[in-house]
Amino acid sequence: MNRQQLFELIQRKKSFLCVGLDSDINKIPKHLLGSEDPVFEFNRQIIEATSDYAIAYKPNLAFYESRGIKGMQSLERTMVLLHSFGNDVFTIADAKRGDIGNTSTQYAKAVFDEAASGFSFDAITVAPYMGEDSVKPFLEFPGKWAIILALTSNKGADDFQFFVSSNHTPLFIKVLETTKGWGNTDNTMYVVGATRAEMLSEVRKIVPDHFLLVPGVGAQGGSLQEVAKYGMNDVCGLLVNASRSILFASSQADFAGQARDEAHSIQLEMEQLLLQKGMVQ
Repeated sequence: MNRQQLFELIQRKKSFLCVGLDSDINKIPKHLLGSEDPVFEFNRQIIEATSDYAIAYKPNLAFYESRGIKGMQSLERTMVLLHSFGNDVFTIADAKRGDIGNTSTQYAKAVFDEAASGFSFDAITVAPYMGEDSVKPFLEFPGKWAIILALTSNKGADDFQFFVSSNHTPLFIKVLETTKGWGNTDNTMYVVGATRAEMLSEVRKIVPDHFLLVPGVGAQGGSLQEVAKYGMNDVCGLLVNASRSILFASSQADFAGQARDEAHSIQLEMEQLLLQKGMVQ
């Protein structure tokens, strides 16, 4: 899926919502624990309840890898389900990989090469700290995306990302300036946290045309209005992620219905923002 196709998906669903599948087996509704595969059953109901309103799903691989083979089986079943939606869903492996070239090549095969691993994500989050050779392998798969960490929403982001060099450039700006030439607007995005919404205008000065993956709306307190104000471009250019606020809207048997209602509420707000920019009718 390229940039234009992603924008067409946004227009079709009148949404730029990404649902993060941070499916913690210790937090899913208790009545699911008797299922053959509780995490997949939870994911299935969440996905089927929210697919009218979400354009993307982002499994956080840590919640699957931490459960060993059972966890990876849950992930595989989840991906089979997501693939059944065809071009109506964009899939992101939230893995934050980044290592020397030959290792990154293997990581890329693990998430992109269905013949090798059984998975075929559309995108993966990557850490650029080790430089260009750690990111390039992810850009060698046609139609796939590397989503580069630039400015994150966690408290620890202040430890390094705002470090100012001798030429008065914050590190996150250096990351953007350096990495924007590694790929193009059809295969690279950037992670910019919603709790840093005021910084989006600075980000847009450097990467005006790239898509941004924006976590932090919902449970982390980020403002969707602020994100759209500073971050939208002429093809929307945003994938706004919500995880806990949707996944755990209820811990009872009505969890899927409550998740649907929360996703619909966010989608309606997004539709208004798209209407204001003339991107949908």
